[in-house]
Amino acid sequence: MEKVSVIGSGNVGTNTAFYLAEKKVANVMLIDIAEGKARGKALDLMEAAPIRGYDIVIEGSDDFKDMRGSKVVVVAAGMVRKPGMMRLDLLEQNVKLMDSIIEQIKTHTPNSIIIVLTEPVDALTYYTLKKGGFESNKVLGVAGVLDSARLCEFIAEELNVSTTDTTAIILGGHHDYMVILPRYTRVEGIPITEVLPKEKIDELIIRTRNAGAEIIRDLKTGSASYTPAAATAEMAEAIVRNDHRIMCCPAYLQGEYGYHDICLGVPVRLGDNGIEKVIELELTLQEKDAFDRSEAVVRNAIKTLEFESEEEKKAKKRSKK
Repeated sequence: MEKVSVIGSGNVGTNTAFYLAEKKVANVMLIDIAEGKARGKALDLMEAAPIRGYDIVIEGSDDFKDMRGSKVVVVAAGMVRKPGMMRLDLLEQNVKLMDSIIEQIKTHTPNSIIIVLTEPVDALTYYTLKKGGFESNKVLGVAGVLDSARLCEFIAEELNVSTTDTTAIILGGHHDYMVILPRYTRVEGIPITEVLPKEKIDELIIRTRNAGAEIIRDLKTGSASYTPAAATAEMAEAIVRNDHRIMCCPAYLQGEYGYHDICLGVPVRLGDNGIEKVIELELTLQEKDAFDRSEAVVRNAIKTLEFESEEEKKAKKRSKK
């Protein structure tokens, strides 16, 4: 059976392991630098196995070398938002953490497919890719699947229908300027523009953009964990099982949608080798304008990082010879 390692055994990381176990996707290695924390969480999850009926192996460690042999590595470590904070407020703190994690992945499991969950996810997906010098198809973030799930739940609640009948596509950054496309949002194949008035659709779009903040306000001392973990597990499953599923996630763009050298949420086909294909949708002028605004927010965040990529390091070495 394949192996998935999850770096960070907080609520999101532990729930990701649980969802992977419930669907019997892969054996899981929880990694956390806090001594004993990952082992304790793993043991607790394994003791639930006889009741829940999963027979995969969940282990925990504070040593990154135990990631070796992983098909997928999930990065779920880092600071999380508090009431009143924006995702971009976490950039300075979490980018420092990412430096050490990137080096550990390069050392112990350089050929794995990396799923970044740490906020702000779009900028840090780009940072992980460039700083680590990984293949662009093997680094992706968690955003579109999460945001789409939230929108689908709100639509199902509004129409009193099953959530399994709802689908949505969300583009751009995982922030207040995410691009929600009503004509690609459907209930059993029917566009929501045909079953809901524009005013109600606008309300649902606003709620989706603020969904994470809504949870933080209610919790007061925490942030969302179940849905981010479920989205992550769904993506890892598509990769491990080579399902060729279409999902929206931050991916590296090299001309698609007119954008270059940036990670943005777009629909992609996921399979055994990570991102198999970026799917380009025909956008209206209004939708493309919204996408441009979303792209600008992410690009500005990336510009603040000021780091030397692996490609730049190699170029400097060549110039010195």
